[in-house]
Amino acid sequence: MASFREVFAKAKHIVVLSGAGISAESGLPTFRGAGGYWRKWKSQDLATPEAFAYNPSRVWEFYHYRREMMRSAEPNPGHLAIAECEARLHKQGRRVTVITQNIDELHRKAGTKNLLEIHGSIFKTRCTSCGVVAENHKSPICPALSGKGAPEPETHDAKIPVEKLPRCEEAACGGLLRPHVVWFGENLDPAVLEEVHRELALCDLCLVVGTSSVVYPAAMFAPQVSARGVPVAEFNMETTPATNTFRFHFQGPCGKTLPEALAPHETETVS
Repeated sequence: MASFREVFAKAKHIVVLSGAGISAESGLPTFRGAGGYWRKWKSQDLATPEAFAYNPSRVWEFYHYRREMMRSAEPNPGHLAIAECEARLHKQGRRVTVITQNIDELHRKAGTKNLLEIHGSIFKTRCTSCGVVAENHKSPICPALSGKGAPEPETHDAKIPVEKLPRCEEAACGGLLRPHVVWFGENLDPAVLEEVHRELALCDLCLVVGTSSVVYPAAMFAPQVSARGVPVAEFNMETTPATNTFRFHFQGPCGKTLPEALAPHETETVS
């Protein structure tokens, strides 16, 4: 930790790459590994354009369940340490940017300002007809989903008629809405990806927080940074396929390791 802290004290442009592990510490299921099921499906069975086309009611039940969980979740000490670090370093003319794979907006709730949500947000919708993207924090998102979405395997599908599912509110549209998230088999937004690559090219320290480094293209971000000689520090519950390529590895809950790692360094001066 001492040698990481020396690197941290000198860094002017820090990029934090975050994944499901940091959200898991706020009580949100990762839908990976053992027990990663909603009813009898894994997320990759539901989070696809094909699943939505085949059964939009079931997919909306799944996302309604997740929206309600994410709405009540609170940022944990890991999220807060990152946000506090960004605010503090900003006053010193230094930059912290968070690039997250998470769709739960917990970084935003914690106060993070420089945030790239590469997989979108569960609290945004996109119209499948007119394409309009809108923020949506309604609970439930439509009356027909009220009380639906229970995760237990024995739960029957609600089979909500498509016209009762969330619909676009743009004048004269009324098209079916979908969550504004990147599903399996879909590409990341090219404009967001361009910003990501700009940040990665400028950073002089990279933190990998709670991500398994297996979902592409995000899995390539830190190895690319490491390959140009920039220190990478991994904060994770376990080692990952990329651990050996990184300079630092801190095992354990992010809520324990990050507050210590990102605390003010004795050399910091606040103007």
